[in-house]
Amino acid sequence: MAAYKIQVETGRALQANTMDSISITLVGSRGQGEKRFLDNFGCDFLTGASDEYHIHEKKDLGDIQLIRLHKEPFSFFPEDSWFCNQVTVKSPKGKIYHFPCYRWIEGYLTLELPEGKATLASAEGCSPLLLKQRENELKDRQETFKWKVYHKAFPRCIDAGDVEELDSNVKYSITKILHVALTTGVSILEFKLKGFISRQESWKSLEDIKRVFWTYRTATSEYVSQHWSEDAFFGYQFLNGIDPMIIKKCNQIPDNFPVTDSMVKCIMGPKTNLTEELKMGKIFIADYKILEGIPGNMLNGRQQYMAAPLCLLYLSPQEEMIPLAIQLNQTPGPENPIFLPSDNEWDWLLAKMWVRSSNFSTYEVLSHFLRTHVFAEVFCISTLRQLPMSHPVYKLLIPHHRYTLQINALARERLIAPGGFFDTSSALGLAGLAELISRDMQSVTYTSICITDDLKSRGVESLPNFYYRDDGLKIWSAIERYVSGIMDCYYKGDEIVQKDQELQAWVREIFKEGFLERKSSGVPSSLQTRAELIKYLTMVIFTSSAQHAAVNSGQFDFLSWMPNSPGTMRQPPPKTKGTATLESIFEILPEVGTTTSLIVAVRVLSEEPGDLRPLGTFPDEHFTEEEPKRCIKVFQDRLSQISAEVESRNASLPLKYNYLNPKVIENSVSI
Repeated sequence: MAAYKIQVETGRALQANTMDSISITLVGSRGQGEKRFLDNFGCDFLTGASDEYHIHEKKDLGDIQLIRLHKEPFSFFPEDSWFCNQVTVKSPKGKIYHFPCYRWIEGYLTLELPEGKATLASAEGCSPLLLKQRENELKDRQETFKWKVYHKAFPRCIDAGDVEELDSNVKYSITKILHVALTTGVSILEFKLKGFISRQESWKSLEDIKRVFWTYRTATSEYVSQHWSEDAFFGYQFLNGIDPMIIKKCNQIPDNFPVTDSMVKCIMGPKTNLTEELKMGKIFIADYKILEGIPGNMLNGRQQYMAAPLCLLYLSPQEEMIPLAIQLNQTPGPENPIFLPSDNEWDWLLAKMWVRSSNFSTYEVLSHFLRTHVFAEVFCISTLRQLPMSHPVYKLLIPHHRYTLQINALARERLIAPGGFFDTSSALGLAGLAELISRDMQSVTYTSICITDDLKSRGVESLPNFYYRDDGLKIWSAIERYVSGIMDCYYKGDEIVQKDQELQAWVREIFKEGFLERKSSGVPSSLQTRAELIKYLTMVIFTSSAQHAAVNSGQFDFLSWMPNSPGTMRQPPPKTKGTATLESIFEILPEVGTTTSLIVAVRVLSEEPGDLRPLGTFPDEHFTEEEPKRCIKVFQDRLSQISAEVESRNASLPLKYNYLNPKVIENSVSI
């Protein structure tokens, strides 16, 4: 007889326990054991419990390659879900085998779990038994997670009519659901009690807006409300606000933006000129051409308006990014004046507000939704469909896909659906949103989603006081080293990358379903070298964690003070100068109810709810070997060091930049 010790760990999530009957079958290199009922005196499989069992087989089964967990009815108890963390098996010779699970097991079924060591299907020693298990696992997952065409020009998404149709293993925990519901409910109730949320009239004064704004605030949102109208803060937001992705070095003044030296001389001073500053690399531009021709939405029966501005900026001798000139539409002419800091105070302020309003649209739809949420969903679905749990890339990536399908399904239900936020509270509306994503999908490139390449292509790699760049590059480098260390364990040469059919199917599906097979994007459709693999995986993890934090977590900070980033404008861009007043600006800005809807939305969306797992925090131990565990520890130590560096720098800043502090970056897109 051969004695085996079995240890079964049940998760700590609410209602993770089960009253169902649980049995186990061991399958080893020398044969298969009997189906053994796991039962001790008292209650088994309680939440957070680690239960130990002793079973005997007729012979030594050799190396245990996989186990089968059988979940069956017990007595008169109804079926319930069980969250199994992992199972460990100790053989008669004292060898311990780990079987990670970390999933809800629902219904009455038999679940096969391979031994925890990461393996490639093409590796020597991968038995026919394990190859069949991988094949069956992927077949089941491909039935569970299917692609759907949400819009013909969009990346594909998960095939689920609503959140309830999602598999339990990708849904929010109860803790997270309650936190989101509470935050949303409290925010809406506050505004209803104040009587703001249904009002359709214009604001009368900035003081009236503050009455809403002060309902809830942060140190940054308070700073924004005090400095939003200043030129230096306007420029600062292109670097360290919620959208650091649009500013580019300007090497030549565009033909459709005829700014002259005489226009900007009062700002740049008599000792220099545009030509000289262009040569020195001190002139930058934000161009919103992608918005040209997109019609405005209708809100409460009233037409809303869009602009497609050009904004020229100057890195001053004081190392401040300040606006030099603004043209509100792409075609120059007498009815499209160039606004300047030397203009009437209200003309210039209104021009800046139009730029910020345009930025609201491109930021929320492109920098935020498309390039983090949507792409992360594509990475997630393909990982679930093409990589078995034994694959090292699956083990590497699965923490960075947590809850992504749930939050995106919610977004399609509540934000970009008829009656949702974009339909009822933004200038774009649903038609404009669809057109904007369609346009961007024709221009998105691999370069633009890799921070190292993107910064170089935009010519902003050496700008001073660019904290998004400084922190982002550190995190990218830390992820890259972490990925490289783990991949070194499994891919000893380029030929192994090329022969890994599961990996190649994963990359190919992302290219097809996510980037719509557009070769000009430069996004790989296959990987040929280890270097390509490491960069690609670094991009996936960075996009799903740090990049999302950079463009998501500051929403309340920068958007809740509505004049800083109006979500819509109720009159068209001015065609002449000298007509703006503070009173007329209030007639252009969003009405009271629209403003409060925005504040509710950004408060909920910018605050990571409960059940947070910061970058590098992996309580689910998918890797069981020592070397990957060592790489994880090195990664965690480096992230701690980056956090200390961020906090040290922030201590001397009047406005802290903390969005890329690893302590507050979620592992995945989950809100």
